[in-house]
Amino acid sequence: MRPSTFLLEGLFRAGMRDVVTVEPATGGVAALAGIATRRDAPSVFVKAFADTPADDVFVAEAEGLAALRDLGGMATPEVILADRELLVLSVLCPRPRSETFWEQFAHALARLHLSTTHPRFGWHRDNWLGRCRQINTWDDDGFAFFAQHRLLRWLGQPRVEAALDAEDRAALERLCHRLPDLLPDRPACLTHGDLWAQNVLATPDGQPAVIDPAVSYMWAEVDLAHVWSTSPPPEARRFFEVYAELTSLDSDWRARMPIVQLRQHLAVLAQFDDDWGAGEQVRATLAPFRTRT
Repeated sequence: MRPSTFLLEGLFRAGMRDVVTVEPATGGVAALAGIATRRDAPSVFVKAFADTPADDVFVAEAEGLAALRDLGGMATPEVILADRELLVLSVLCPRPRSETFWEQFAHALARLHLSTTHPRFGWHRDNWLGRCRQINTWDDDGFAFFAQHRLLRWLGQPRVEAALDAEDRAALERLCHRLPDLLPDRPACLTHGDLWAQNVLATPDGQPAVIDPAVSYMWAEVDLAHVWSTSPPPEARRFFEVYAELTSLDSDWRARMPIVQLRQHLAVLAQFDDDWGAGEQVRATLAPFRTRT
């Protein structure tokens, strides 16, 4: 069945009988997505999985969008429907290709991170990163949380086992043991959790907005690292300067990005046959932690 037909039939089952057509949307990698044109209402964005991973995947995503908006002041699309089959949202706009837009996004992301500090790491429920569960069991120790639930949890996944040899896996365990020496001790704050450039869009009036969250209370640098490590456009140059100034980042933050981004590279490696270079990045980051003979 064509993706557009699959989405159209899902919308009909959900009671949205005024949908005329569904045109495929680009950008996502885990789910089927499209823009649904309606006779009697504005168009909507819809996404679904051909085989839904679990009943709560879209409910958890909708909750994450609400948390980013209500707790952190971040612009997000309106949630029109979230059930076990579909997520239906208001339509956002492509982001403008301007430095001003990215400077505005730096202010929005800094506000999110600075205004939502939390005494513990985690979230009140597990949610989803792509097609895999994101484990969010509460922990007072950010290093332990990051090691257990963001790095080591991917070991044992078939694609990760195939991509990393035994010494790579041992190197990851050594890196986890040394995290307190490698990363600064930072407080938890509300994070988007899947903040690559494709998940940054714009509201109809041109303000930065985000989609596809995998929220948790975690180090702010997990969001920064994702933007930094996933080929941001040239106009995003000022984003990093402004964000660093607003959040008083130390001068060594760039050196930490590969270690922090390991969590996302491992997640990509675990889920997709084409890992877009994630395996190579993981092995390069782990190289200093391999044993020397």
